Amino acid sequence: MKHNKNSRIIQEMKETMSGLHRSGIITKKSMDEFQALQNLDVPPMTPTRIKRLRAKNHLSQAVFALTINTSLSTVQKWEAGDKSPSGTSLKLLSLIEKKGLEVVL
Repeated sequence: MKHNKNSRIIQEMKETMSGLHRSGIITKKSMDEFQALQNLDVPPMTPTRIKRLRAKNHLSQAVFALTINTSLSTVQKWEAGDKSPSGTSLKLLSLIEKKGLEVVL
């Protein structure tokens, strides 16, 4: 899900958090965590990247589907470009790409 980082609500949240931090109500750690949460957007994953990710882990489409708890037809559609992963699936694929398949095993 993509959020408008310049929306009025987001700007007001940033100002409020900064004010709370300056006044000592929230810690630097909490402020750092808040700032980290602003960068959670995951870019779309292309069919080529998905196929490369699966191949890198030496998995068939069927085994890859079982590993990430989705159907074989979904993986096939992703790799063919007929469908794109979104939400939790996109986040999971991104995590596997960054950290390795071990994150789900």
